[in-house]
Amino acid sequence: MRFNKFSLLLIGCALAQLVSAHEFEAGELHIDHPWSRALPPVAPTGAAYLSISNHGDSADTLMGARTDIAGKVEIHEHVHADGVMKMQRVDSLTIEPGATLTFAPGSYHLMLFQLKQPLAAGDSYPITLQFANAGEVEVQVKVQSDDEPSGAADNAHQHH
Repeated sequence: MRFNKFSLLLIGCALAQLVSAHEFEAGELHIDHPWSRALPPVAPTGAAYLSISNHGDSADTLMGARTDIAGKVEIHEHVHADGVMKMQRVDSLTIEPGATLTFAPGSYHLMLFQLKQPLAAGDSYPITLQFANAGEVEVQVKVQSDDEPSGAADNAHQHH
């Protein structure tokens, strides 16, 4: 079989898409592109972002998360109160059937406290998401530099 340059380019692009795919399935839940922003080595906190789509017929609830690289993980959201943006802890988040819940800078995020290792660009780490129905789901979080596309709006408020 002979390939011309155009065919090889198309095959290369298709393979690159497969290699860069960063998606996870948990029952009817689809978890897309878990990522963190690279931070200075002395940063005590960080954040993880992702999206969760519910392709099922019933709601599921994200109850929490854990990772070995942090002492504690909490679900947080940014809210505007009296003209000031602040973060607050959220106990759980429900993902309704057909809905997508997006964790992004300036919105919902998984707050990583007491980091045990730096979040360095190019690294990845596991985080276990805890759902009411789907149970525990481990995903790999990719650490990205500021110049890499995040897959989400990047109007970030950094956590330090």
